Amino acid sequence: MRMSSARGQATVETIALVPLLLIVGLGLMQLLAVGYASVLAGSAAEAGALALAGGTDPRAAALRSLPGWSEAHTKIDVEGGRVEIRLRPPSMLQALGERLEVGAAAEVEEP
Repeated sequence: MRMSSARGQATVETIALVPLLLIVGLGLMQLLAVGYASVLAGSAAEAGALALAGGTDPRAAALRSLPGWSEAHTKIDVEGGRVEIRLRPPSMLQALGERLEVGAAAEVEEP
């Protein structure tokens, strides 16, 4: 009788841990998404600055360097020789996704 009671308790404890494991997993996935978006923003800022140095449209170059999903979540500012990118990372929770934003900037010297 005791063996069956212990087995039942272990099952209940395991089931109770599932939501916690899901929350931790979602948190880790969100951290990875923020890191990925940060790398993308840095690359886009650099592409925009290189285009600016080459005399072409920095906004178009920055957008071309980003994946398609990020177009609606990207803000590009160009001032002088500086290109600044702000990007909202993908998120499974809309409320969280609207509050997160990463940014990067690249600058070229004007001749």
